[in-house]
Amino acid sequence: MKIIVPMAGRGSRLRPHTLTVPKPLIPVAGVPIVEQLVRDIADVVKQPIKEVAFILGDPAFFGDEIVNQLMVLAKKIGAQGKIYRQLEPLGTGHAIMCAESSLSGPAVVAYADTLIRAKFSLDPKADSIIWVKKVFKPEAYGVVQLNSEGAITELVEKPRSFVSDLAVIGIYYFKEIEKLKKELQAVLDEKLTHGGEYQINDGIKRMMNAGNLFLPGEVNEWMDCGNKQITLETNTKMLGFLEAEGKEMIHPSARIENTKIIPPCYVGPNVKIKNTSLGPGVSIGTGTVIENSAISHSLIQNNSRISNATLNQAMIGNHVTFDGKFTQISIGDHTEII
Repeated sequence: MKIIVPMAGRGSRLRPHTLTVPKPLIPVAGVPIVEQLVRDIADVVKQPIKEVAFILGDPAFFGDEIVNQLMVLAKKIGAQGKIYRQLEPLGTGHAIMCAESSLSGPAVVAYADTLIRAKFSLDPKADSIIWVKKVFKPEAYGVVQLNSEGAITELVEKPRSFVSDLAVIGIYYFKEIEKLKKELQAVLDEKLTHGGEYQINDGIKRMMNAGNLFLPGEVNEWMDCGNKQITLETNTKMLGFLEAEGKEMIHPSARIENTKIIPPCYVGPNVKIKNTSLGPGVSIGTGTVIENSAISHSLIQNNSRISNATLNQAMIGNHVTFDGKFTQISIGDHTEII
């Protein structure tokens, strides 16, 4: 099994945090988004992952340090990491075709800005499975249309009248991904674009027309990381799931003194916390120091120093120094507010 991860976008809705770090590498509940996504997919498919192919953008932003992090991530699940580049923003279909030499055999395509919780199994009868989540307002999403036997017959973007309430979340399984490769190549050859972009849906629809069986796989939870507010909500949800699963939430190297921790919280390696109320819904990255503060529903990354702060729904990057009484802040890397 392979996992194909298109992640060439710059994550502009999550700035300033994505000015220096790609969105999929921002940690949520102590783990980079893309690492958690890959782990979750591996748990669902219940097959050894042999390769993870990451499709990155311009090397000037997605440089050697990011490549090395992704190679380590793949190695953690026993897979080989491969790097491809999408140098022009030409859409989801084009991004997948940038990894052309990896498009063979069984594979999952997963866009790296979402987290999931799922328990379904891959149906061996299916040529493909599109992962979906039941939503309250399907008119705001792309949804699947099902026939009487429960197979997917169409993808409908933001339907004006009711089609179904199963929204496409951006994760797809293909028993033979070379079939998608063939159809996407035809889409590229025919220059079939939408707003100048080639879309994966056009390749999928061609597969459907060729008689391939598409089935839905419904996830229990679908969490976005699109902007600051949604990312903080996802962080709190993920902390709750990890706590319920019995995962270690406070690293043994953390030094915590005269501090009240209200779970769920994640405290990373070599963190120092003193005279503070922490939680609920707080993630603290490696090496961060917090003193004389009260922090809830917030995400603070690595090697930052926070003092005399009352923070709620705050997102703070790496190597930040903050001393103050602001609350709903969003501070990018290498910032000082003292």
